[in-house]
Amino acid sequence: MAITVGSLIGRAVLPRRWRGFRRDQSGATAVEMGLLALPFFMIVGAILETSVVFLASQFLDSAVADTSRLVRTGVAKTTMSNTADFRNAICDRLYGLFPDCSGLHIEVKTISDFASATISPPIDYSCTSECGWTRSEQYGAGTGSSIMLVEVYYKWPIILNLGGLSLANLPDGKRLLSAATVFRNEPY
Repeated sequence: MAITVGSLIGRAVLPRRWRGFRRDQSGATAVEMGLLALPFFMIVGAILETSVVFLASQFLDSAVADTSRLVRTGVAKTTMSNTADFRNAICDRLYGLFPDCSGLHIEVKTISDFASATISPPIDYSCTSECGWTRSEQYGAGTGSSIMLVEVYYKWPIILNLGGLSLANLPDGKRLLSAATVFRNEPY
């Protein structure tokens, strides 16, 4: 009879309690969960982060559209005299979702015609650390029947950075959210 390593392990070499340990799988679920927990929670976190960024973007777009309606109808001529008033009107419509409304960059200006409405972010994407605004804020409610361009930008802080995969599009770990609208004022 030939003696093999398997027969030695199965018989007398290992004590009786160790033979059962080799077949025991009671901790397999815990080990599998330990291996899969990190990727699972990374995916859940990425889904949540994407959802919050999308929600914030939608809130900003809606707030800009609602506040721009005040400019379009002429109400802003009597209720808003500067950028701070316009910012406060937008912040009232953000329902506390944005942690720092003073971080909004606002440009409300009159343009000559709809074809000249060029929308470009007021930020230098080649910056290496804290990216500042490259244009100054401005506010002008225009006159009746004037064509208006309203642009609002916000640097949204991104929490998750999964091995270089992030929603951030700025080097300082933030995402530039924007909302813009072009319209003709009513003839007030």
